[in-house]
Amino acid sequence: MNPPDPLAPLAGDTGPVFDEPWHAQVLALADAMVQAGHFSASDWAEALGAARSAAETRGDPDTVETYYLCAVEALEGLVAGNTAISGDALRDRKDAWARAYLATPHGKPVKLEAGG
Repeated sequence: MNPPDPLAPLAGDTGPVFDEPWHAQVLALADAMVQAGHFSASDWAEALGAARSAAETRGDPDTVETYYLCAVEALEGLVAGNTAISGDALRDRKDAWARAYLATPHGKPVKLEAGG
């Protein structure tokens, strides 16, 4: 007998698994990167496990938000190590998005060019 699929939707009405849509999107991005052959599922699992262990060592709370931040950390590390996108380029893009977010009036869509 095969074990249950850990990625299958939960049975029953358990409510949302993630607090925010982007929490699920980081896992979808990781899956797309695995499917595209940029890194293996084992690499992803190892990186995510290492990020979770580091969070636990730091004393971070065991929350959905912490899991999301660990997933982002793991994905960014794998992208920087397995694609032509450098860690510096990732940091620059994150900084540009932060500037754009802060420059965008409430209720308006964030546009990268707003970060100037």
